[in-house]
Amino acid sequence: MKLSDIGEFALIERLAGRIHNVAPDEVIVGIGDDAAVWRSGNEYLMATTDTMVEGVHFSPGSAPWADVGWKAMATNLSDIAAMGGWPPFVALVSLAMPPDAYIEAIAELYEGLSACARQYGVSVVGGDTVRAPQVSITVALIASAKTHAGKPRVLRRDMAQAGDVIAVTGTLGDSAGGLRRLKDGCAATDSLARRHLKPEPRITTGTEAAQRGILCAIDISDGLVQDIGHICERSGVGAELNATAIPRSADLRAAFPKEALQLACTGGEDYELALVGRPRIIEKMAAETNHQLTVIGKIVADPPRKVRVLNENGVEVRFDRAGWDAFR
Repeated sequence: MKLSDIGEFALIERLAGRIHNVAPDEVIVGIGDDAAVWRSGNEYLMATTDTMVEGVHFSPGSAPWADVGWKAMATNLSDIAAMGGWPPFVALVSLAMPPDAYIEAIAELYEGLSACARQYGVSVVGGDTVRAPQVSITVALIASAKTHAGKPRVLRRDMAQAGDVIAVTGTLGDSAGGLRRLKDGCAATDSLARRHLKPEPRITTGTEAAQRGILCAIDISDGLVQDIGHICERSGVGAELNATAIPRSADLRAAFPKEALQLACTGGEDYELALVGRPRIIEKMAAETNHQLTVIGKIVADPPRKVRVLNENGVEVRFDRAGWDAFR
């Protein structure tokens, strides 16, 4: 059997099953969420890691090296945002590269990574450099979790309940549209291309959501339908999304008028947040803050573990795939 036969998420489940060690009582959230959470003394910490590989996640021909560095840091910050993490942020960076890589290119990559770190208050404290056939960069990021009554206020994938509403930040599909335009030869300065190359992690929204008592969230990295599916799988619930409510930018609608909904639902790499919680909490947050929050659906009990996108007539809109899978 090959990896392509089962896909990324079935592989993760199989590998998790191979880890037989019992998690200590200090571990609050383990495998299966955007970040791990554990207790350290009187504090709660969280950690995540992500890797970007040349030829898989970026192409130097269309992605400026500085943007590659920015995105490597931003994707990890987005995972922390999805868990409601707070500063201080501490990072380790490991860089793999061939001997004939240009020093100028690697310097530009680190300039972009450093710019993202400065903007979001990340301290890079170490890492590793190794030889490899192509460039890849791995960031491991550690953050803090606030507490209330001695318990961590953390956003999790397994806390959705029937009757919750689903809200998303920003607009969706821009990154997938930008990637498509880059493949067609557009400049890296194109508005949609910028959304793909230089995402902005929603740290403030995630931390505020956790403080307001929202319990469930995920960052939209694999595609809206697939990521909401992760929540449904972990929580044992279903979801109904309103196709007409899913926010799409004017640029996306203009560039891909017939495909904007599909790109928004399945494209991925928007690094916006999906928040899931009681209607009154999410509606109050949307009304009282400057965060662009759009309610796009609800959590239902039946059918469990299924995400349905419904049009204005209540008819299900189907797509040939739910989102990104690394091995498919």
